[in-house]
Amino acid sequence: MAYFIPMKISLIPVIVLLSAIHAAADFETLVKMGDVHDAKFQFDKALEYYLPAEKLAPNNAALLVKISKQYALRMKDLPKEADKIASVRQGLAYAERARASAPAESDSHLSVAICLGKLTPFLGAREKIEVSRKIKISADMAVKLGPEDDYAWHILGRWHQSLANIGGATRVLAGVIYGGLPAASNEEAVKCFQKAIALNPKRLVHVVELGRTYAMMGRKAEAKRQLETGLAMPDREKDDPETKKRGRASLKTIS
Repeated sequence: MAYFIPMKISLIPVIVLLSAIHAAADFETLVKMGDVHDAKFQFDKALEYYLPAEKLAPNNAALLVKISKQYALRMKDLPKEADKIASVRQGLAYAERARASAPAESDSHLSVAICLGKLTPFLGAREKIEVSRKIKISADMAVKLGPEDDYAWHILGRWHQSLANIGGATRVLAGVIYGGLPAASNEEAVKCFQKAIALNPKRLVHVVELGRTYAMMGRKAEAKRQLETGLAMPDREKDDPETKKRGRASLKTIS
């Protein structure tokens, strides 16, 4: 009896270690499978793997960002507005968890900014103003922490573009609520999009939005050149068809 008890106790650390190794292997496998479906824009299928992986590592910021992305992008395929809003809010919740878990990571802040941006069209004027300020804070942090991240620069550019061309009624409301809007300009938007293009020239959304900004500024020749370039580029991402739709509409206004 005295012989077996120490042996039984000594096995406990080994069992714990083996369990940890098994869990790590499962986590990596689940994430890799989720990545396969993410690359194919199969967001619900990706979640079937990412969500079980989350249970194994609930504070893994990189995974939380991946999950946030699925919820934010799947909304486009949902028929009902209520379902779209619910999906992007779920994505925002995961993005905020990622930011809380890894506040020094650019992707965490960028994920928050992206989700807030996708939520904006469904909000009233007052909420849009409040969310706009949050987007700016998150986008600034994303650029500060990840200056080589082309999409961080893009989101900051979109913020400048959106606020520089905001409607008069919303601008007045912002003055009443906050005493005015944060400084924004099409010139700053151009700089951000140019930086994004320099970092990733294959991402057509940078080129199209640069063209749209030039169109808003009345710089027709530059707008036409950028828009035609962007529209000729191959679709690579889920939102590319919608981006091209915006680009074609903008091109019509200057043709």
